[in-house]
Amino acid sequence: MTTLTINDDLLAQAVDLDGFTDNKEAVHTALSEFIQCYKTKELIKLFGTIDYDDYDYKAERFATSVK
Repeated sequence: MTTLTINDDLLAQAVDLDGFTDNKEAVHTALSEFIQCYKTKELIKLFGTIDYDDYDYKAERFATSVK
């Protein structure tokens, strides 16, 4: 168990917006969504950084569809 001081107005808004049954559910959802957002930002940073020299996507597609 952890004791946190959370802004009451923000918590009330979160509960009202999504209809959470309790404050705990709202906090868990907020943390989960924050983590997902952070991971997505990290993945976006990778776009364009991988070089595929001589990559034959047609051969790879056929190889994976045969399995």
